[in-house]
Amino acid sequence: MSDLRFQAKKAQATEIPRPRRAEGQWALGYTEPLNKNEQSKKDDDPLNVRARIVHIYSKRGFDSIDPADLRGRFRWMGLYTQRKPGIDGGKTGSLPEEELDDRYFMLRVRSDGKLLSADAVRALGSIGVDYARDTADVTDRENIQYHWIRIEDVPAIWDRLDEVGMHSLEACGDSPRPFLGSPVAGVAADEIIDGTPALEEIERRYIGNPEFSNFPRKFKTALTGHPSHDVSPETNDVAFVGTVHPEHGPGFDVWVGGGLSTNPMLAQKLGVWVPLADVPDVWSAVAGIFRDYGYRRLRSRARLKFLVADWGVEKFREVLENEYLGRTLVSLDSPGSPVGHRDHIGVHQQKDGNVYIGVAPTAGRVSGSILVALADLMDRHGVAGARLTPYQKIVLIGVAPERVDALLDGLDAIGLSGRPSQWRRNTMACTGIEFCKLAIVDTKNRARDLVAELERRFPELDVPISVNVNGCPNACARTQVADIGLKGQLVLDEDGNQVEGFQVHLGGATGLHANFGRKLRAHKVTSAGLDDYVTSVVTNFLTDRAEGETFTTWAARADDDLLRGDKTLEPIG
Repeated sequence: MSDLRFQAKKAQATEIPRPRRAEGQWALGYTEPLNKNEQSKKDDDPLNVRARIVHIYSKRGFDSIDPADLRGRFRWMGLYTQRKPGIDGGKTGSLPEEELDDRYFMLRVRSDGKLLSADAVRALGSIGVDYARDTADVTDRENIQYHWIRIEDVPAIWDRLDEVGMHSLEACGDSPRPFLGSPVAGVAADEIIDGTPALEEIERRYIGNPEFSNFPRKFKTALTGHPSHDVSPETNDVAFVGTVHPEHGPGFDVWVGGGLSTNPMLAQKLGVWVPLADVPDVWSAVAGIFRDYGYRRLRSRARLKFLVADWGVEKFREVLENEYLGRTLVSLDSPGSPVGHRDHIGVHQQKDGNVYIGVAPTAGRVSGSILVALADLMDRHGVAGARLTPYQKIVLIGVAPERVDALLDGLDAIGLSGRPSQWRRNTMACTGIEFCKLAIVDTKNRARDLVAELERRFPELDVPISVNVNGCPNACARTQVADIGLKGQLVLDEDGNQVEGFQVHLGGATGLHANFGRKLRAHKVTSAGLDDYVTSVVTNFLTDRAEGETFTTWAARADDDLLRGDKTLEPIG
């Protein structure tokens, strides 16, 4: 372990809270690995696996891969083995990982808020076409995710990514996961501050840096200077949120300790003002606290949110300033939260006279062919670039006003609507049992079918209702902060058969009314009955709502029988 890890970290000026038992915190002297994950990282820095992939595994094939690399260090290169076809969800938790493993990989490619040129989009599409059986999904961490990747093809894929300034380094693993940046950074007319230079500098300094390649678990970053808080800052380990100081001008507040999964927590706000130039230093300080003081004994407690919850935000700030930054941050009341989070779908004015257009794949599913076609459209209509969004969408930047109608028509023709229904616009889904070894139920296909049916049943919905579909409890699709959050599990149907289904969260939100939604006691819905259940709940909302009331506020007050679908009100009109 490098001495740099602890430089200035153990100054005695700050009293550090100690947990009731040893939690594997490096800075408190607990440096011996306490589980197999920590041992693997101590045995070899996961960053070193890239060379073995390029020089050994890609040449000798799947069977040559060391198991410690295959199910551990490969993740730092954005690679996971995907689920072997034909294994049902009932076996997800009972089979050993090697029996769930297929001989193919999922590969995540980071975008980190970058503006992607037409050439970059075309390269992403060509990888899907040439190496991934035409798969490609837009994820809610602004990644492109492929499936059916062969280890033999990985070096060629990396070369193609390198040519357009992209990579998969630390897209997974106990590392700085892909950053969420505002999709409209630098162009939105109402933007407070453009944080793009800070994200670029964090990537330059710290991604692939061995000093930050071994966290207790994943470390998620978000940054936005847009007033809509369009990167879900409440659910990230660290988020930088645009704010304005009355004397110093635009800068960022810092929020820490957000995360969902089985123990959801909203990020806590430090109430500070950080200038753009200082954001990378503050990022490394927060990341350093997590690395040095994070809990490494149990994986289930190894996220930053647990440390923040135990310390409290005041103590966290004290340690941040005294032991890591060596200076006091400027205090400022945290910016107010908006109602909802803008997804940037549709046509919007830029500050330079051009427009940007947000387009919606259904549940994030595109393909290599669609991305190639999108690149062709971008070239044909002179689009400056594209960004991926935290809501599995794509935003096209720098469109001349006279090109909008033709571009919208072209997007419709390839399945990327800039004029989507409320259902298509507001539905997300994780990978699900089709490819994910943790999943219990199907998600992507089920979500697409649900969208189609709801479009038929509610063609003129006048209010956004978000539906987030997840294949397991890990909340990769942010189920707890959706209007209708669906957590996959096996349930019993009317005949007592075990079938795919969902636990339901209702009325979750980020923004002004941030909360984790309402769970009804022992309430489950089968996948087969999902269309009718959602129809009943939406009908009850539309019938029972007060003027201007959102689904979030209605779900918090509605009677249980209206939320369970046990009773369906007669629609008005």
